[in-house]
Amino acid sequence: MSDTPRNKLSLKRGDAAETGDTAKLSERLHKVLAQAGLGSRRALEQRIADGLVKVNGEVAQTGMSVTGGDKIELDGKTFVASALTEPARVLLYNKPEGEVTTREDPEGRPTIFETLPALKGARWIAIGRLDINTTGLLLLTTDGELANALMHPSHEVEREYVCRVRAPEGMETVPDNLVDRLSRGVALEDGPAKFDEIERIGGTDSHDWFRVVVKEGRNREVRRLWESQGCQVSRLKRTRYGKVTL
Repeated sequence: MSDTPRNKLSLKRGDAAETGDTAKLSERLHKVLAQAGLGSRRALEQRIADGLVKVNGEVAQTGMSVTGGDKIELDGKTFVASALTEPARVLLYNKPEGEVTTREDPEGRPTIFETLPALKGARWIAIGRLDINTTGLLLLTTDGELANALMHPSHEVEREYVCRVRAPEGMETVPDNLVDRLSRGVALEDGPAKFDEIERIGGTDSHDWFRVVVKEGRNREVRRLWESQGCQVSRLKRTRYGKVTL
């Protein structure tokens, strides 16, 4: 786990009161909500403008600030703004197969959040997701703005994977022209996609191993790229997110 120093306000459920210097700290309301992972600053500013947020029982105003101890109401829940001198936290989790990346699963499957360190006055926010069968590097943070920045496609943060691939039916190995096609781009149901990097790193009689890099982080993007060419991914592990590696 690594910590990035930052003085900020977070959201904390309950009725705790702040005293002394802590209570004097103030921050813009929409920034407090964004740092708590409740949405983007722009979206939260709009919700405030629409009268959907209250502070100390009064409808919040656009551009207002809050201090430690202020009670904030959003989506029917009441929080207390508590100033934190602790840094935002970032955690690297080596996800095993069989866990989902949601907080609750309607099918009762294990979630990553069941095994994470407990937090007081904050919550873990997953930076992207890995599907239940994908293993490897998953970053989590208590800073919602950091999470949004690392996930947004416009920032083109690289995600690197190692994958074991079975060639299309009737082929013993994945042909080079198929690899070239995936590097140039193919059509998926949600638009064109490609591997920004693709490298063959090994193989057996029945499978080929590849290292691939994508920058968008779409849902099941790596698997869908291979499946679009008739290949099957039998193992998939994320080894790098941006400059962070396992």
